[in-house]
Amino acid sequence: MHNFINYVIILARILAFDFGEKRTGIAITDELQIIASGLTTVDTKKIFSFLNDYLKNENVELFLVGEPKQLNNSESESEQFIKPFIEKLKSTFPKIPIKRVDERFTSKMAFQSMIDSGLKKKQRQNKSLIDEISATIILQSYLYHQ
Repeated sequence: MHNFINYVIILARILAFDFGEKRTGIAITDELQIIASGLTTVDTKKIFSFLNDYLKNENVELFLVGEPKQLNNSESESEQFIKPFIEKLKSTFPKIPIKRVDERFTSKMAFQSMIDSGLKKKQRQNKSLIDEISATIILQSYLYHQ
């Protein structure tokens, strides 16, 4: 007689945020957590409505939130807006852990990647796209260092 052990593997994504007062860029991994892709940019006032809808259909095991820092490693001024977002994220989705990821230079890297990919000047001025690409860079950085 054979003893078979059934394993249930639950595949889950990682969701990354490039939080901003007006817009928040969002990136997501595939279920194997190998590839980071831009998902969307959401009006920050509507972020929790978006997340409630998104999490009904997708299994997310970790939230990454960009951590803006000054060159001297001190907190950025925008941290005052990010901390309340994180607190609400914790209370709204208490089962999903949150990690912070240094996001220095991500906007510059996002802009450069837009140039490198051949986007026209008008397309490069799309701040929503920059936010989404920044979130993707935050997520890719996290995956790379794991």
